[in-house]
Amino acid sequence: MTGFTGVSRRRAAAWSATGAALAAMLALTGPAAAHQAPDGDATSAAAVKPCEPLTKFSRKNFRDSAEVTNKFYPLVSGYQYTLQGFSDTGGGLQPHTVVLFVTDFVKEIDGVKTRVLWDVDTNDNVLAESELAFQAQDKDKNVWVLGEYPEEFDENGNFTGAPNTWISGEEGAQGGVLVPGNPKKGKQFLEGFAPEIDFLDCGEVHRKSQDDVCTPLACYDGVLVIDETSPLDEEGGIQRKFYAPGVGNVKITAVDDPEGETLVLVDKHKLPLDERLQADLDALKLENRAYEISEVYQSTDPMFLDPTGHDRGDHDRKELVKRLSKKLAARS
Repeated sequence: MTGFTGVSRRRAAAWSATGAALAAMLALTGPAAAHQAPDGDATSAAAVKPCEPLTKFSRKNFRDSAEVTNKFYPLVSGYQYTLQGFSDTGGGLQPHTVVLFVTDFVKEIDGVKTRVLWDVDTNDNVLAESELAFQAQDKDKNVWVLGEYPEEFDENGNFTGAPNTWISGEEGAQGGVLVPGNPKKGKQFLEGFAPEIDFLDCGEVHRKSQDDVCTPLACYDGVLVIDETSPLDEEGGIQRKFYAPGVGNVKITAVDDPEGETLVLVDKHKLPLDERLQADLDALKLENRAYEISEVYQSTDPMFLDPTGHDRGDHDRKELVKRLSKKLAARS
């Protein structure tokens, strides 16, 4: 499993369910009929535990949706987070780094205005993934993931495509909640579902409050702990994420997960104006390529600067908007 900005994208290795079977599985309340695996063996969907949405998705519940103020997962434009650790994507544990940037862009997904995040994954200093993720907060401060565009790279850092792109509302995909506004222990919930790419992820509150969660930056109390699973993945395993109040995701550990990904927050800071502008422009380049290569992404409108002036008191914003507006005008 991977994914600092959102949900994991590890696929089931033994079988690939059809979109109709997956959709039915999400609504399961009792035993399910068996589905046929590629090797001819029947694989029962009843053996895979489905997860229901934490709350019903409704566009009317998203008012100031790009302004994410969840206690455990606040998103402030211009901030960059760096997590470092190890993961095994084949060939043993390797140094793994994830750098997340909260852009100054918003994008409408499934009728909801989302905050655009950009994160970059490297394995042993080689680029592995560069991703745009689209997240929004509803009226109950649940933070939703409504789509992802993850570019993938081979072991030499060469671009190979973005086959695991998904957008809520397109091709049967459904967004889900990443971090609840009112966490309840033991409550499992849908994090994301995209039948066209055989993707289903679930979350569950492991602990509502854990003290003494330490990283190189600090030790945190009152940390929300969420377990993430991929029910379609026969290898199983849990990705455990730790969300510190007022900070966000400060730690990721693995429980019986063959990838063994472990990460801790080593840096969080607001980028200086020039670096922030460059990061926004790099995110814009990703979107430009997304429109070139991804049919599902082509169904979306371009991301744009939030006209409401997100992050009040941001003294760099006026100059940043001036510079970015010129770039966006040239783009159109």
